[in-house]
Amino acid sequence: MTKHNDLTDRQNTALATLGDVDPRGQLYRAWQLKELLRTLLRQPVEQAEAELKRWIGWASRCRIPEVTDLCGKIRRRRDDILRTIRLGYSNARLEAFNNKIKVTIRMAYGFRDTDNLIAMIKLRCSGLPIHLPAPIP
Repeated sequence: MTKHNDLTDRQNTALATLGDVDPRGQLYRAWQLKELLRTLLRQPVEQAEAELKRWIGWASRCRIPEVTDLCGKIRRRRDDILRTIRLGYSNARLEAFNNKIKVTIRMAYGFRDTDNLIAMIKLRCSGLPIHLPAPIP
């Protein structure tokens, strides 16, 4: 097995042991498929297209039901995935806003009026610097 850059020696040893211990090798294969898919987004489009084709072939033959289901979804969205790689877009900002909104909703549990909740969400997501008054020492 090749050594992976982002794993420690201990993790590499555990992974190699896992490859030997898992009777059907499903967990190890699932990890390999996950890693291939994870590195796909950092490759140039032409290479990513070839790797995605290879990944789909390998995943469709792996006999792990969850992975073959994922493979079907990826096969259907293949063009969208390649377009995302080509354009370099990410939904990280959207996920950050969603998280900020969810935290605000939890904080506003006692609000009696939804208008107050909406105002608080707008205030927190606006990016305006808010300086609360500080006590004078």
